[in-house]
Amino acid sequence: MLQHRITVHLPSIGSLIRHAGTPLLESTLVPLALFWVLFTQAGFDAGLFAALGWSGLAISRRLVLRRRLPAVLLISTGLLIARTAIGLWTGSAFFYFLQPTVQNFVFALALLLTLGFERPLLAKLADDFCPFPEALTGHPRIKRFFKRVSLLWAFVFLVNGATTLCVLATQTVGNYLVVSTAGSYTMVVMGIALSLWWFRRSLAGEGIRLRIGAAPAVV
Repeated sequence: MLQHRITVHLPSIGSLIRHAGTPLLESTLVPLALFWVLFTQAGFDAGLFAALGWSGLAISRRLVLRRRLPAVLLISTGLLIARTAIGLWTGSAFFYFLQPTVQNFVFALALLLTLGFERPLLAKLADDFCPFPEALTGHPRIKRFFKRVSLLWAFVFLVNGATTLCVLATQTVGNYLVVSTAGSYTMVVMGIALSLWWFRRSLAGEGIRLRIGAAPAVV
């Protein structure tokens, strides 16, 4: 079999970072930061409403501008609504943060349950972070890759869930936010690095070369 018969060009590193960073900021980092600031300055309820208000604003802004709603933003907002209701009902920061801890196990289960789908959940979420060409996402080997790498990410979420649950049960809210955020993103970065290596290897096995950056202009 001839190697490198096809070259697939993805956007530049800067473009990929911007594309991936926007949903991450909107759905996770900004709500978390707003909760902590309002929690320390105005109390628990203020932190709840600040985080939820930001997510509602992010969705409304995209609707007004007629932009695509990332799946990760919709999922995180739905979960945040449930977290806010639990937080208001119990008045407990422990139960408020218990849900995102438990949702690691829920995501792991969802990844495993969608393995039998034509496009598993992980493949759909990947669209929010990196716009793959249709010729690439429809390739049989790439479909198999997303099914297999879903097992890796199920493991990542399971480890994340077990770790954050332990920290939540033994640390203060402030320490929990610092330790769980640092630990979670370390696991995620390691998972991304391994996934990218696996992805390139899968492409190479089919004679597909992956290049970062725009395709050269045709003269």
